[in-house]
Amino acid sequence: MNASAKFFDATTPVAFAGKDAGQEPAFRWYDKDRLVHGRRLEDHLRFAVCYWHSFCWPGGDPFGGETFLRPWHQGGDAMAQARAKADVAFELFRLLDVPFFTFHDVDAAPEGSSLAESVANLNAIADLFEAKMAASKVRLLWGTANLFTHRRYMAGAATNPDPEIFTYAAGQVRAALEVTHRLGGQNYVLWGGREGYETLLNTDLKRELDQLGRFISLVVEHKHKIGFKGPILIEPKPKEPTKHQYDFDVATCYGFLARYDLLKDVKLNIEQNHAILAGHSFHHEVALAEALGVFGSLDVNRGDDLLGWDTDQFAMNVPELALVFHEILNRGGFTTGGLNFDAKIRRQSIDPDDLIHAHVGSMDACARAFLAAADMVDAGALTAPLTERYEGWAGTEGRAILGGQRSLADLADRALRPGFEPQPRSGRQEYLESLVNRYV
Repeated sequence: MNASAKFFDATTPVAFAGKDAGQEPAFRWYDKDRLVHGRRLEDHLRFAVCYWHSFCWPGGDPFGGETFLRPWHQGGDAMAQARAKADVAFELFRLLDVPFFTFHDVDAAPEGSSLAESVANLNAIADLFEAKMAASKVRLLWGTANLFTHRRYMAGAATNPDPEIFTYAAGQVRAALEVTHRLGGQNYVLWGGREGYETLLNTDLKRELDQLGRFISLVVEHKHKIGFKGPILIEPKPKEPTKHQYDFDVATCYGFLARYDLLKDVKLNIEQNHAILAGHSFHHEVALAEALGVFGSLDVNRGDDLLGWDTDQFAMNVPELALVFHEILNRGGFTTGGLNFDAKIRRQSIDPDDLIHAHVGSMDACARAFLAAADMVDAGALTAPLTERYEGWAGTEGRAILGGQRSLADLADRALRPGFEPQPRSGRQEYLESLVNRYV
């Protein structure tokens, strides 16, 4: 079945038409060839369409079944359906004119009756991907293995109490990593959806953390063995599907990577929805990752602040995105990472072209936010007040304290001198908030 020819109503790739464009769909802010800080906007943002939400999710929820009725979900030969799904996927990539896509192994190819059959299926679809990529502009931002859906992983993959399941997971990851390498993927992601616990009554925390550390070390070792140059990315999330996940947030992941000597090869893939589930802002998680030197890539989406689960809506919050992009731009921008749309259309959005409108709207929101961030960087709107706030630490005494030239006694003696009465200064929060609003 060649579903791509009849799945979307749109036939022409979406183009930039300016903010007053009357036609739909059209980019109003995302002008891919616009130069910003010496780079094309497309090269800054590095958009990627994800395979799982866009082509695998049937539109179901815990209270009702599928609503989308995708042709490739309606039975028949599993590999034929996977090929039909690939036809539609690459048609969407063409219509959106995106530079990248992402996938899980089982998104792309059906799971077989054995690991060997699953690997064979994945490699057959990788052959198809390879041919389609050769005939298009789209490239692979990252690949990953789904180690959370199948029943065997209900108690985790790397952290499973059974070493046989650990071994099976290793086989699955090797295949996905090698396919990612073959397709020129720029990163490889490990998301530990079941790497956590439901209750401490049956959990050995130290053992499970050691297992997880060893598993990621094995992936790093194999990455070097096959010559894969990109980083391994782990993705923080505090809960769901487990009650508590070991990759809770950026700070937790950093401590874990430091403990198991993985900081050189592993960075973080940060998601907005996961950040708010952890009780943080998206800005906080990105800023902390940048500060700790572990920032890698973004899953760009939007969670509902009123709901305590992963809603994975398309990112549309321009002020929030602008602060995130300001943080990234100030540190030089993406290297191998990008903006992956780990987002799904709503269950009632049943028209095929809703996929196009969702991505176009979010790409425009990201572009608008990025341009605002670039303007703030150029004007020093936030960096100049920040430099002024910490200017004492750039002075002689501040440098001496941080440089190890002052002891606790030295500082205490200085504080006891007559007339030593340092005074607080305003943090100017309201001024800075209003300043941001001038740009967004």
